[in-house]
Amino acid sequence: MIDGIRYWWRERQAARLCIAPELWASTEQSLPFLRHLNSAERDRLRQLARELIAEKEWAGAQGLQLTANIQLAIALQACLPVLNLGLDWYSDWVGIVVYPGDFVIPRQSIDENGVVHEYDDAVLGEAWAGGPVLISWFDHAEDIDGINVVIHEFAHKLDMRNGAADGVPPLPAEMSRANWIAAMEHAYLDLQQRADNGEVCVLDPYGAESPAEFFAVASEAFFQTPTVLQTEYPQVFTQLRRFYRQNPAAINTPTS
Repeated sequence: MIDGIRYWWRERQAARLCIAPELWASTEQSLPFLRHLNSAERDRLRQLARELIAEKEWAGAQGLQLTANIQLAIALQACLPVLNLGLDWYSDWVGIVVYPGDFVIPRQSIDENGVVHEYDDAVLGEAWAGGPVLISWFDHAEDIDGINVVIHEFAHKLDMRNGAADGVPPLPAEMSRANWIAAMEHAYLDLQQRADNGEVCVLDPYGAESPAEFFAVASEAFFQTPTVLQTEYPQVFTQLRRFYRQNPAAINTPTS
């Protein structure tokens, strides 16, 4: 009953949003990794984006004025991973905070002698368990070297659905947790070794920080450079294809 009311409210609020066809077209054109979607999938993604905009509490930080273009671009990217999973995967939190570029978060760490160290950590985004998603917005995507902050942080939110950011989101019954961990761990250790040796990495080396970061970085690659991920880490690609229920590489696959 409660879920039904929430769905009705979300759809009703989304229906009130007036988004011009020109804005849809220009925003989608700026996100070339949506190209693998067919017309029905694009329509469904648009609906999810509408509902995300309507349901979440949006805020611009440090004087950033949120425009319809910014919200729509973020919403489309955020909803791409849950296109075939559903918006309820984002149901346990409410806030999206957008910064004009990277921002600083105060941190604390305790060394081996028990001494507390405080420092400022410059970040592009952060997802808090049960809390908001913090996102950097850049007017030009090349400013962040092709890194997709939105998909990265929203992948963390998916990972947190099981109560911990450990690189293993809740998997559907037909997927094997053991197979998932085996595929991810093998690729994660390989990325760590390459990063430690100073080798060129096809994935963002930040993914070598932890299994949770590897899942987020691999998710970025899955949607942005799927054939690269499929070639370098085919087992990871297979696991993500089964989890997300999408195949972004299909558009690049010749038909017989």
